[in-house]
Amino acid sequence: MSSRPVVDVLRRHPRAAAIGCGSSMLHQTCEALVPVAIGAVVDGAVRTGDTRSIVVSIAAVLVLFAVLTSAGTFAFWTIDRAEFAEAHFLRTAVARAVLREPAVLRERQVGEALSIATSDTRHAAESLALVSWGTAGCFGMLVSAVVLLRIDLALGLGLLVCVPVLVLGLQALAPRLEKQMHTRQRSAGLAAAVAADLLNGLRPLRGFGGVPEAVRRYHLASRTSRDAAVQAATGTSVVVGVSTLATGAVLVATAAVAGTFVQQGRLDVGEFVTVVGMASFLADPVRNVSSCVQQLAVSRASARRVASILEVPASAPALPTATATATATVRGVRTVPGEVLGVVTTDTATADAVTAALAAGAGTLVEPAQTHLLGDTLADALDSGPAPAGRGVALALALDAAAAPDDLDTPLTDGGGNYSGGQRQRIGLARALAADREVLVLRDPTTALDAVTEDRVAAGIRRLRAGTGTTVFVTTSPLLLARCDRVVLLTGDGRHRTGSHAELLTDPDYASAVTR
Repeated sequence: MSSRPVVDVLRRHPRAAAIGCGSSMLHQTCEALVPVAIGAVVDGAVRTGDTRSIVVSIAAVLVLFAVLTSAGTFAFWTIDRAEFAEAHFLRTAVARAVLREPAVLRERQVGEALSIATSDTRHAAESLALVSWGTAGCFGMLVSAVVLLRIDLALGLGLLVCVPVLVLGLQALAPRLEKQMHTRQRSAGLAAAVAADLLNGLRPLRGFGGVPEAVRRYHLASRTSRDAAVQAATGTSVVVGVSTLATGAVLVATAAVAGTFVQQGRLDVGEFVTVVGMASFLADPVRNVSSCVQQLAVSRASARRVASILEVPASAPALPTATATATATVRGVRTVPGEVLGVVTTDTATADAVTAALAAGAGTLVEPAQTHLLGDTLADALDSGPAPAGRGVALALALDAAAAPDDLDTPLTDGGGNYSGGQRQRIGLARALAADREVLVLRDPTTALDAVTEDRVAAGIRRLRAGTGTTVFVTTSPLLLARCDRVVLLTGDGRHRTGSHAELLTDPDYASAVTR
């Protein structure tokens, strides 16, 4: 997104924005003409008592209302459809940005990112409707002014002066309100982030007695969010109050002046009805414009927060020469289906680079050490999609995943939090194995397992992957490396060496890395 994210929203839906604006402007024009039609009925039909004129006038008013209703309905349908599509686009774009570039979350907590992906994307998409209704409201006021100018020049000029001053005055309040809304949205996201962290760490917090401190921190974040919301609500109330007072002032002043003109003979009865009806109608577009100004401040603030995620550039692995050399070495290793390859690195940056390089290959699946279980039940978490039904369950049992067939309908809490770290790792391994990819890269897959279970899992992986594809362990676990056909040692200074686990134990760097 550019520096003007709301403009980007409109550019993605030019047809819907144009049709929505046009239809809503027609709707407002018809609404503005209703007082004119009623005044004409009073002048040409009721006052004369001509039956035919009354019937024709009523039919004309009914046609006017039919056009008014149809235009308004079509405008709402068009804008709402585009708004839902834009909100979906922004949500998926935010999710894609987070998945593509983990640096997006580097300065944000998960709860804040979730708030941006849900609440802020919806508010940003609402700018489509706000621009349409705001434009239609301004056009309705313009039509009213033209009608009043034709009736009486003084009334028309008065409205042409008062209404722009009113709208500009309301717009002057928008930057302050937008800043308050931005603060409210951000503080709400931070409060949600604290709550999510508290729930995720509830078990260890209870273990070392940290719950009171965690609750205190959440109370602080919640209080900050509440204060920001109250401040934003106060700003909103000021805008609404000013709008209501201004609308009432315009209505009363117009009716008073029109009544005076009737007494002076400058207006007849029909024109008086038109003027009073037009003054009443003006309350609606003025209120719409002021509401759109207020809500557009929220949309701009939300759109900037969405853009802050979408504008994070993808970080290509710009690596030091030694790390790049190590990555190229891993890419150049010739493997055969069924081979188990171990990769040992002496620093985290090299391990990250190797994993990223291997992940770029076609037909490759990378299973990270931190496992996230998706779905409502354990069976859902083990379902890898393309794999045959039940394969994930069988593999879970083969890996000793502590999942018996009678508990596959066990509900999952958020991310599988009702399972231990070791259980989640084994379930994630079963899910990855069930996908049956040509190349399977496992990054520290047994960090949460005890040594006995780790050895069983290593044997199970080797057995299940035998003859089906290449398996790469990026790890320093000696139990996993002992099961590998070959092991590649990569050091931060660019040195690499290949051999079996036993052979490489004579290398000081290797021994230092794998010795526990």
